[in-house]
Amino acid sequence: MHDHETSERLASYADVLAGELPGVWTSSYHPPENKDDLAELADRIWDLDLVAASLAEHPLQQAAVLSRPDGAQLVVLDRHDERDGFLIAAVAPRALPDEAYRAVPEPNGIALADDPFLSAEQVTGDLLTRYDTALAQVRHNALDGIQPSQPDRVVLTWQQDGSVATAPVGDTAGAVLVAHGFIQDQQTGIYRLSADDTRAQARALREIGPQLDALGIGTALQHPSGRIAPAASPAAMPPAPAATRTPAHRAR
Repeated sequence: MHDHETSERLASYADVLAGELPGVWTSSYHPPENKDDLAELADRIWDLDLVAASLAEHPLQQAAVLSRPDGAQLVVLDRHDERDGFLIAAVAPRALPDEAYRAVPEPNGIALADDPFLSAEQVTGDLLTRYDTALAQVRHNALDGIQPSQPDRVVLTWQQDGSVATAPVGDTAGAVLVAHGFIQDQQTGIYRLSADDTRAQARALREIGPQLDALGIGTALQHPSGRIAPAASPAAMPPAPAATRTPAHRAR
């Protein structure tokens, strides 16, 4: 059973650690009574080494989760040995499909000393670097054939369900897409325009091309083999330069 002092120590340590990491991180404490949250969190801990071995012997009883605005998360948990300090591990995003994690090495967690200031340097130079690399890879895998856009070009890709998907670079293009019915997945950054109303979809595609072009952002429309786009849509997209029109998991 965890006493109040132990809980406060973990929560306080995580608060300080979050403030010392690069970028903007917030900390939230999960007490022992939050059993469902802890069980869901334990299932998403992205580790097959030190932390996984610890959890196999000591199921998660409390934890502190550090979160970054882009969806990245780290979990700080008790260290069940004779040494002071804690363990920290990466958390796999819940919204990404299992297939996206295949062939991506786990950014295994590390043991931390009792000093959160020194630990912040260790996390920054080790775990966080590996986590960001792995996270970028699984998010790329989750694009599922969507060609990445560039700062000056948005690449739109027809999907098998008739929707159109894109991963624009920057908030400027994203704002135009949202204004025309695209919905962004916060975990992957992918914007999708559904095919529920094909007339509205075609109208949106006609309108976004000129608006993006006025902002100095070109557009390109990708047609996967076997998918024929509505005739009204591609005609509205400004043609991309010839040189730019070439189309380009979790093992737990």
